[in-house]
Amino acid sequence: MSEQTKDQSLETYRKDAGDKMTTDDGHFISSTDDSLKAGSRGPTLLEDFHFQEKLSSFDRERIPERVVHARGAGAHGYFQPYASMVEFTKAKFLQDPAVKTPVFVRFSTVGGSRGSADSVRDVRGFSVKFYTEDGNYDLVGNNIPVFFIQDAIKFPDLVHAIKPEPDHEIPQASTAHPSFWDFISLIPESMHMIMWLLSDRTLPRNFRMMQGFGIHTFRWINAQGKSRFIKYHWKPLLGVHSNVFDEAQKLAGKDPDFHRRDLWNSIEQGVGPEYELGVQIIEEEDEFKFGFDILDSTKLIPEELVPVQPIGKMTLNRNPDNFFAETEQVAFRPSNVVSGVDFSDDPLLQGRLSSYHDTQVYRLGSPNFIHLPINRPVCPFHNNHQDGPMQMQVKTSRVNYSPNSLGNNQPAPVPEAEGGFVHYSERVEGHKIRERSPSFADHFSQATLFWNSLSVPEKDHLVGAARFELGKVKEKTVQQRMVARFNEVDHELAERIAEGLGLSAPAATETANHGQKSAALSQENTTKTAKGRKVAILAASGVCYSDLTSLKQALNSQGVDCEVVSILGGTIKSTGGPEVEVQQTFLTAASVMFDAIYVPGGSESLTALKMNVDALQFIYEAYRHYKPIAANGKGVNLLIQAGIKGIDLNSPVPIALGIVTGHEASNSFTHNFLAAIKAHRHWSRFEALAD
Repeated sequence: MSEQTKDQSLETYRKDAGDKMTTDDGHFISSTDDSLKAGSRGPTLLEDFHFQEKLSSFDRERIPERVVHARGAGAHGYFQPYASMVEFTKAKFLQDPAVKTPVFVRFSTVGGSRGSADSVRDVRGFSVKFYTEDGNYDLVGNNIPVFFIQDAIKFPDLVHAIKPEPDHEIPQASTAHPSFWDFISLIPESMHMIMWLLSDRTLPRNFRMMQGFGIHTFRWINAQGKSRFIKYHWKPLLGVHSNVFDEAQKLAGKDPDFHRRDLWNSIEQGVGPEYELGVQIIEEEDEFKFGFDILDSTKLIPEELVPVQPIGKMTLNRNPDNFFAETEQVAFRPSNVVSGVDFSDDPLLQGRLSSYHDTQVYRLGSPNFIHLPINRPVCPFHNNHQDGPMQMQVKTSRVNYSPNSLGNNQPAPVPEAEGGFVHYSERVEGHKIRERSPSFADHFSQATLFWNSLSVPEKDHLVGAARFELGKVKEKTVQQRMVARFNEVDHELAERIAEGLGLSAPAATETANHGQKSAALSQENTTKTAKGRKVAILAASGVCYSDLTSLKQALNSQGVDCEVVSILGGTIKSTGGPEVEVQQTFLTAASVMFDAIYVPGGSESLTALKMNVDALQFIYEAYRHYKPIAANGKGVNLLIQAGIKGIDLNSPVPIALGIVTGHEASNSFTHNFLAAIKAHRHWSRFEALAD
């Protein structure tokens, strides 16, 4: 029998095994419920190979979790360029608008362990693996465009400070503790990142509404050898939106898997995330024209100085088949680039180029982690790497060295003209020295730029976050040092934080606020759409069928997902129609899981909801979180009962408050509710809530 015939027979046999249980070696298992014993009450026998295999496999199921970015969620999809970028880069996956490059994306939280909650205040990872015809390209980034430190040698110190304190392993997934703020108060380069950390950007509503950045300055090189600097931006088509802090805290208890569940469900429903990839392109001759160093990872390039050019779109449309095999074992490395993409001298990036590979070798147990299906390129790969754990290739060549004559000198290096990767020929010279570039010395002007660019609600949230975080720090010296740092960003900011901590207001600094702003830094200027939102329809037995279904259909047609939430599960009777299916109860759901609330009419339904404390809390909590609320007819009385002020049956409510009322689900009612949903939050309620 030929080797080919034997292989085909084996494959046929393996497929025929189907759903039969076997050992890892393929032996059929007759029972997996009882170990082999000497008599039914006797000792277990050492010869029970199935027991040994089953338990030893179980004992080794866990691999070391990532030190940072441990908790993640992933999805498959594709990237498609809008037009050829041949003028700027020879990277093939950016050349043809007709080509869809497969991708795998992993979103994550930075600080928490695998068991922490999704919604905590934290920086989010946003990493993309492009499976290109020239090999894998990893764009490893975050949802914030800058970072805490300028040099990678400080990374262990930063992470040690962020993580739970080593004496008592507290707190989990939180920077609100003394060691973190002690470190930050002594590292002024972190102040720009700290402003982002305390902002709404670290409380994303979901991954579908979260921005992504490459953080570093990279290079693109075209076929003529011309180099340009670039910055990467991922912009979600649904806009950039966040939770409020109280909402995020409650989500951590109500649904700690809120973000990964939202990602999974949106893809299952066929409305997965979409992101536009944009780049800022900087000519080499413009490297030093900005007044800050573009190699400094604590700085961004304002879009007013260098506009973001949209170059393509990424669509996520398939969930992983197995979380561990794909999301947990995927290995990203900034050093994973394709021809046409290269690195800058950013000292933070330079450290990541070696550290990430070392991390993956340790975590996955072997340099052969590239053989895992999720990491394997879609193009062929050939080299002389030899053996080791997890070697999954059956190499048939008699040679494993280069050059060689016994194997026709294969695999052979590929010339640059045929696609071989060649590093950009940058002139480098200098004395060996441990020193920070003087061009990295400005630590506060961009932190001030960020503060100036925020809307009033965003500023209020940032101040509240600083008071919360530093309020967990009992060492007054650390609090005072941090207030002094904030004073170098903006005096009013420092005064407000000091007031919340019960500290004396600092004296104004000599350096005045420069007054500059950048519109792109505020979420108030983001895309606003009803698509992708989730509405809770509160109803009980006796609900008006036409009120419920007409609005639900109208919302569904605009890409809004609706769920009926009631007192009990199953179905509820309606007036004027058939029974209505209940998707959630007040026990399993909470307002924090939804973007808006609708209360349809129906006297019996409204009476039941008025008597239910959970229903009233559901409504008032959504009101406190500035979410859109709509009610038909006497449903307005339910809103009043829940504690919403300033409305009655006969007076229209100002649209700006995001409260929509009417006597039926008319076109104008639907239009107004959709407009309220698009706005996402209605900050004009702030004064009403303060009263």
